[in-house]
Amino acid sequence: MSGPWQTGWRASLPALAAREWDVLIIGGGITGAGILLEAARRGLKALLVEQRDFAWGTSSRSSKLVHGGLRYLKEGKFGLTRESVQERDGLLRDARGLVEPQSFAFGDYAGGKPGRKTFLLGLAIYDLLSGRRERHAIGHSEFLMMAPNIARSALQGGMCYTDAKTDDARLVLRVLQQAQAHGGVAVNYMAADSLLRSGSTVIGARLVDGVDGSAHEVRARLVINATGAWADQLRGQTGAPAKIRPLRGSHLIFPAWRLPLAQAVSLMHPHDGRPVFAYPWEGVTLVGTTDVDHGASLKAEAAITRPELDYLMQALQHAFPDLPLAEGDILATYAGVRPVIDSGQLDPSKEGREHAVWIDDGLMTVTGGKLTTFRVIALDALRRAMPLLPGWDDALEPHPIFMPPAPARLRLRGSQRARLEGRYGDAAGALVAAARPGEMELIPGTQTFWAELRWAARAEAVLHLEDLLLRRTRLGLQLRGGGTGHMARIRAICQDELGWDDAHWTASEAAYLALWKSHYSLPT
Repeated sequence: MSGPWQTGWRASLPALAAREWDVLIIGGGITGAGILLEAARRGLKALLVEQRDFAWGTSSRSSKLVHGGLRYLKEGKFGLTRESVQERDGLLRDARGLVEPQSFAFGDYAGGKPGRKTFLLGLAIYDLLSGRRERHAIGHSEFLMMAPNIARSALQGGMCYTDAKTDDARLVLRVLQQAQAHGGVAVNYMAADSLLRSGSTVIGARLVDGVDGSAHEVRARLVINATGAWADQLRGQTGAPAKIRPLRGSHLIFPAWRLPLAQAVSLMHPHDGRPVFAYPWEGVTLVGTTDVDHGASLKAEAAITRPELDYLMQALQHAFPDLPLAEGDILATYAGVRPVIDSGQLDPSKEGREHAVWIDDGLMTVTGGKLTTFRVIALDALRRAMPLLPGWDDALEPHPIFMPPAPARLRLRGSQRARLEGRYGDAAGALVAAARPGEMELIPGTQTFWAELRWAARAEAVLHLEDLLLRRTRLGLQLRGGGTGHMARIRAICQDELGWDDAHWTASEAAYLALWKSHYSLPT
């Protein structure tokens, strides 16, 4: 087996379109992927389509954190925090190697807010909700050992706690892989052009293939709009009013040697007091995030702006005065648009992060929420869907998020084995078996094996070079210049697997590098 997406798999699209589906899911981010998994494992015939690539939107551009929502305690949202910590712990259990614990350290500075007692009280409640106990208070010298380059003026000590982090795009791919093992079908580069109706009721969608332009009418007993920040566009076809407030979060990525951290460090911005995090991720150091209204068109790819870059750099330079960090140190940038429900708050950061489910003319829209709670969101959507699917009934009890991968001889040390099994599940053994000599070596500056490029090109529905380097792997974020220095070897590994001739490769490489320069490098 070469993987969920066999060679030439797009040739079967007309036959897929002709099938009668129980559920048609529009949107290939974590919300849509989670719904596909929960629907397929419960016996529903489910098809997911994504107008761009899987995880192309918000779900490859998040802060990569799987967290319980400590900030929600301040807002009195104890139920949301409990739900989040339970899902975080489930992912840590079921997705070991893909979702990993991450310690967070907060400096306690004289006059800083929130005060030490308030913060420690919040952490005690956090422990209670998650069913764990940790030591949170840290003395001055111990904190400096944890964050040796941190600003020392007025530092009294610190606090710490544990959450988790992940590779968000790989999490989406793993969920889709699991869904397909249960009979679900996922197709990228397939846009929902318009809704199909019977009278006033939505019964399907007209889909347009982004590869060859062919159109397909797909009918389903239920259509679910899981397009996140783009949800109002499809929902607007029913005449429903807009409810989404797109908020942009932008990030910087530094080489680990330039901003060395053993754990995540929270930086309180000197101008507005907002928390900004810096933490080790996939062999680099990630810094984020901003939280601003996204005024640009949602048809264009999001990118960091000059004010956001300046804002994040100010936080870093204030927090790490002994590290003269400059823009030239930045490896890459990225920006994502969050699907936040508009409640009219003046400050974007005060908008809630709960998910919402709406039904308009039979079209179900599921949006909002966060990466951590994708399973809760999926089960809530299916609970609301049950009356719309006569004859289908399920208790909707939570199952393990991922089943343990089949035993495989990977001949790797513990952490590397866990990493591959976490990201690729049952396909980890096939990935290693497909590796050519020298391909089970790590790409310098990353935690990625060369063999992962071959496997992605062979078995993970890569249609453009950006799919390979920005989502199947994260080399476009981890390597200077988007990976230009390694492009010859990437081509040697992947061109034949993709079946691209020289002209196709050259055009795809040029398109990728232009995209990287305009959206993943420093803003002009």
